[in-house]
Amino acid sequence: MRPTRRGGSSVHDALVIGAGHNGLACAVHLAAKGWKVAVLEKAPVAGGAVKSAELTLPGFTHDLYAMNLSLFAGSPFFASYKDGLARHGFALAPASDCFASAFPDGTWLGISNDLETNLARIAALSPADAQAWRALSNDFPGDAAHIFGFLGAPMPSRRMAGVFWKAWREKGAGWLAETARLVASSPRDFLDRHFTDPKLKATLAAWGMHLDFAPDVSGGALFPYLEAMANQAFGMVVGQGGAARMIEAMVALLRETGGEVHTDAEVAAIETANGKASAVRLADGRRFEAGRAIVANAHPKLVFGRMLEERARPAEYARKLEGFRPGPGTMMLHLALDGLPDWAAGADLKRFAYVHLAPDMATMAATYADAMEGLLPREPVLVVGQPTVVDPSRAPEGNHVLWVQVRVLPGEIRGDAAGAIAARDWDGAKEAYAERVLDVIERYAPGLRGKILGRAVHSPADLERDNPNLIGGDNLAGSHHLDQNFLFRPVPGWSRYATPVKGLHLCGASTWPGAGTGAGSGFMLGTMLAGG
Repeated sequence: MRPTRRGGSSVHDALVIGAGHNGLACAVHLAAKGWKVAVLEKAPVAGGAVKSAELTLPGFTHDLYAMNLSLFAGSPFFASYKDGLARHGFALAPASDCFASAFPDGTWLGISNDLETNLARIAALSPADAQAWRALSNDFPGDAAHIFGFLGAPMPSRRMAGVFWKAWREKGAGWLAETARLVASSPRDFLDRHFTDPKLKATLAAWGMHLDFAPDVSGGALFPYLEAMANQAFGMVVGQGGAARMIEAMVALLRETGGEVHTDAEVAAIETANGKASAVRLADGRRFEAGRAIVANAHPKLVFGRMLEERARPAEYARKLEGFRPGPGTMMLHLALDGLPDWAAGADLKRFAYVHLAPDMATMAATYADAMEGLLPREPVLVVGQPTVVDPSRAPEGNHVLWVQVRVLPGEIRGDAAGAIAARDWDGAKEAYAERVLDVIERYAPGLRGKILGRAVHSPADLERDNPNLIGGDNLAGSHHLDQNFLFRPVPGWSRYATPVKGLHLCGASTWPGAGTGAGSGFMLGTMLAGG
């Protein structure tokens, strides 16, 4: 199905700006419903924050940003299009040993895809905590359908009201109140209500640091709870051959259904006519007209600060967007290794997809406080991904890659909490800070440096250069604190993907339900535009 042409312009039903997974999910669904769709991507390749490349040495495939695709595998979009994605080469590699934390005393605690295994590990620390874990696990299947239904509905919507109604009918008002309490709780408050052992609490609280939820930040309890229970129930998955295989399959499926993807297509302006978003003009002069909708899978500050023609920018909406805060910055350290880390806590850790180096809630709180003050944290929190444990195809036989996400960091450096790094910009500080990261890993896995065959360091500034949506290296596209989540994302009154400009819509991590690889906003917007 080819687009019509008017003068020097291509005419489509919908234009999608940004070929991240949310934009592609929206485009795939619209194309499947018969819309003529074109996706316009500034970068040379599609993917946004889901990319893979041989960053270090030939034959070593690294996921630049997202590694864990569990949210995608459990998403309504995947349920609808998994056969088509599989036809285009997308496959999942499952991990039954999902995540673990290593501790300075040489011990570890991990969560696997087996209740009895997890109970035995927890009971060795605290029999009472094992009982509490069993209770949460028993309740999870009945709770999950309602919670995931809530996370998978537009905010607000008749569909969401139906989720609440069904939950009230099946679970009662008491359950709704307790779930609201969970959503509003900090990780510490939630964990203190259920458990006593500090190692178990630290193992779960580390998930809050994947977002911007230090132990004492309200609204941070839901993510640790869901990750713990969902990993136990379903396991974790990565993309066979790299996370980018997901994007490649989405692009192929879109093209199969008549859609287009244009890379190296930087947007110069979103044009309006008669008060409606009507066309996109590229920096190279090409122009694409949109008959029905323009979808911006981009940070709203970029859309309303750079892309939308100035005369059409709604002043009050733009003013509210100025207060949309970024989350903290992130550094990525990618290593090619001649062997897995030799974890001091034991060889069992070599089986896990993720190993968190976040020894206690005091360390996590201090790291977060440092970053919020603009300081390089003295002790970064690390998510050490071991993807070749799950998918050996990513490295030559006997070799491995390590995916290290450094959480959390300042986007702009005002100082160093340790007083050792003088640089006040990331280009000057990143190699020295990468050494600090390696020092931390060495304490838990002595001899790691001797295994390194190649490395690539991406600072928060590098992340933003590669993907302008990651402002200040914020891989969340905006803080997820309560005042910027749910009905308030990205600004109060505009949580349903529409904007004050008729025909211009937003999706992506800056919109409900936020960051992650679940394709939620893109698919929900696609279904809303297509009427189902």
